[in-house]
Amino acid sequence: MPTTEKLLGRVRKRVKEERLEQGSQVRNALKDEMARLLDVPAKPAGAIPVNGMKVILFVGVNGTGKTTSIAKLAREYKSAGKKVLLGAADTFRAAAIDQLKLWAGRAGVDVVAHQPGADPGAVVFDTLEAARSRGMDTVMIDTAGRLQTRHNLMDELKKIRKVAGKYEAAQEVLLVIDATTGQNGLSQARSFAEATDVTGIVLTKLDGTAKGGIVLAISDELQIPIKYIGTGEGMDDIASFDARLFVDAIFGEAV
Repeated sequence: MPTTEKLLGRVRKRVKEERLEQGSQVRNALKDEMARLLDVPAKPAGAIPVNGMKVILFVGVNGTGKTTSIAKLAREYKSAGKKVLLGAADTFRAAAIDQLKLWAGRAGVDVVAHQPGADPGAVVFDTLEAARSRGMDTVMIDTAGRLQTRHNLMDELKKIRKVAGKYEAAQEVLLVIDATTGQNGLSQARSFAEATDVTGIVLTKLDGTAKGGIVLAISDELQIPIKYIGTGEGMDDIASFDARLFVDAIFGEAV
């Protein structure tokens, strides 16, 4: 059943069972059910082994804000006392490597990078080897933006995931989605989830008029939890996802 129909069905049931008559009551019921759809249990990333690492792979299409999201989270992790290392596995564009280095400098963390055109899998391997030798506990990997319809690039992503999976570490895959994305966002999420077993979503660009309502369908149909939201370009413009606050924002009741 489509998410919208499921949502309205739940609200109608509550209106009938709870005898809701006032508009404010129905509105609150709708908000409650929206929050329920968004409250997806976290997918297990695996326990972090003793003296082990957590590896976070960032994936998504072009222009969603992967690199800036990585830098923001790297700074957040570092502020929490974690030893963070970044891997520049977007080797298709020289500018992408330079951009990651720039943002990493702002976050105060190091980057492992190869020359443009290098094998992304090799970058991931070297990053994880460097992290292990330096005693790092958190590794964040930037990957090239790719359309979900480009099967060869999605296969490459599977390879990158496989390389990372060989290490004794908790594995997480965060899909970065632009909040202005419409129904195509669901297609993106489905394809990336099939290729890399996405464990969470980072919803970016919520600083404008976009409400990011597509995540209701993603959460409901794919059962992928939203982990973080980005609200601007500043280093501090990222926050852990709160379903109730997000729904309030959709209704214009919060920023």
